[in-house]
Amino acid sequence: MYPKIYLKKGKEISLKRRHHWVFSGAIQDKPEDLNNGDLVTVVSHKGTFLGIGHYQNGSIMVRIISFDDVEINVDFWHNVVLQAYTMRRHLGLTDNPHTNVYRLVHGEGDLLPGLIIDYYNGTAVIQTHTIGMFGHIGEIASALRHVYGDLIKAVYDKSAETLSKNLVETENRLIFGTPQTNLVLENDSQYEIDWETGQKTGFFIDQRENRKLFGEYSKGKKVLNTFCYSGGFSIAALNEGAREVHSVDISEKAIVLTDKNVALNSNHQGVHKSVVADVVKYIREIDFDFDVIVLDPPAFAKNVKSRHNAVQAYKRLNAEALKHIKPGGILFTFSCSQVVDKQLFTATVTASAIEVGRKVKILHYLSQPADHPINIYHTETEYLKGLVLYVE
Repeated sequence: MYPKIYLKKGKEISLKRRHHWVFSGAIQDKPEDLNNGDLVTVVSHKGTFLGIGHYQNGSIMVRIISFDDVEINVDFWHNVVLQAYTMRRHLGLTDNPHTNVYRLVHGEGDLLPGLIIDYYNGTAVIQTHTIGMFGHIGEIASALRHVYGDLIKAVYDKSAETLSKNLVETENRLIFGTPQTNLVLENDSQYEIDWETGQKTGFFIDQRENRKLFGEYSKGKKVLNTFCYSGGFSIAALNEGAREVHSVDISEKAIVLTDKNVALNSNHQGVHKSVVADVVKYIREIDFDFDVIVLDPPAFAKNVKSRHNAVQAYKRLNAEALKHIKPGGILFTFSCSQVVDKQLFTATVTASAIEVGRKVKILHYLSQPADHPINIYHTETEYLKGLVLYVE
């Protein structure tokens, strides 16, 4: 059906185990006239069908979107979007009076490499990470309208930031409809979403359940939210009865967004202070002032080569927080660096505790929520890891 790519003998094992990536070194033969984004059929050295995917010249040369020999047409996209929606419906996310923002498609976690779709109270925001997936934007938008019906008010493509400029020139754009609102609810907290110029698709949805737990630990406490971005942890703490919350970020734009979101949630009694500052320098000066601290930095490591430096950065950051938190304090600490796995992250935080010399207990291991599913055959889909620590 599609041009065939033959694998070297023995290289079919990972695909038989339903891993989605085909690396360039596994390929024995391919057509010379392939273009980036083309659909291809991957077969073993004997010609046995293995999967259908998008070709892209690079280290990962094919990303499999179907392990069944089917035509990638309108019906295919309707079915895969419906499958993703059905799972979120079973999770209680699609008709939830307390939360109307969630991830609908999570790349390989939903068997669709290169595709992210986040749902924001009637607006679906799409990010494609491969030129192949980008080529299906129209079909994906049609599938969203087919699955959601009148509930979908707009579909926005935000792929300009995630696609290589060497492969395609594109601009973020509205594909369908008109957004009715940029306000969303998460566990009854209200947030203003900037999907046009904000980070990722506009909000870090993956911390939803962790923010809820953070709020529960913050009742009556003085709280520090570092790398606050849009203030998610701050608002969760305030709405659960925190006495005082400080939001710190080096970005003035992030602080403006945080202040907007705090103003949207005005029923709390706590005091809020926002600070534009370098997080590490700020923590060094707090002197046992905070009962609860959250460390939620951006990914310090984008690839394996930067992993060592990232680990050292996580160690320094956690050491400062452990050193300066109040006795009996609670520290939430996270890493979203995919190349730093949970074992390495835990070991790094342990090294920080040893360096500081305080007694530390692990209360919770944290991860991403269920609408960011981890593909059991593709472990790279597990990227967010966190610890909740009690510091004596």
